Amino acid sequence: MEAMLASGIEYTIFFYNPNIHPLKEYELRKEENIRFAEKYGIPFIDADYDRDNWFERAKGMEWEPERGERCTMCFDMRFERTALYAHENGFPVITSCLGISRWKNMEQINDCGVRAASRYPDMMYWEFNWRKGGGSKRMIDISKRERFYQQEYCGCIYSLRDTNRHRVATGRERIQIGVQYYEADSKES
Repeated sequence: MEAMLASGIEYTIFFYNPNIHPLKEYELRKEENIRFAEKYGIPFIDADYDRDNWFERAKGMEWEPERGERCTMCFDMRFERTALYAHENGFPVITSCLGISRWKNMEQINDCGVRAASRYPDMMYWEFNWRKGGGSKRMIDISKRERFYQQEYCGCIYSLRDTNRHRVATGRERIQIGVQYYEADSKES
């Protein structure tokens, strides 16, 4: 988002994440987006927390691995809603910052975005490699500067379950929702 602002690109944040569970985690992530949007004067659209629909779509995929079929369903659902909103409100381009995470499959994300945008002849999905040129490191630097909440799993309840299983198996503590925040480097404070 910061790179788009610096480039003079006008954009709106469309927050539609019915995949994020529990509700406390959803609220934390949404509030961080709102805080950033307000700080930089970016329009923010708070879409429906459509979690029942998300769980209905996820039925039968509860044990899919990260980056598997469940993630494709999740990206498709979110991009479909984004593309519909964009179409109805005159936005010709949609994109996502999901691909900045090294834990995500950028091709999978971009395929879902392109598929959703292709439903509307007046729209395109902007494929961009957010990791290129140190993008992931820049994300961490910005998160530290802004003292953002540190997301320790993708967001869905199944990712939380699997991440906690891995943590316990490797002698680490389970994720504690709402506890971990990025701390600014001492030289920046």
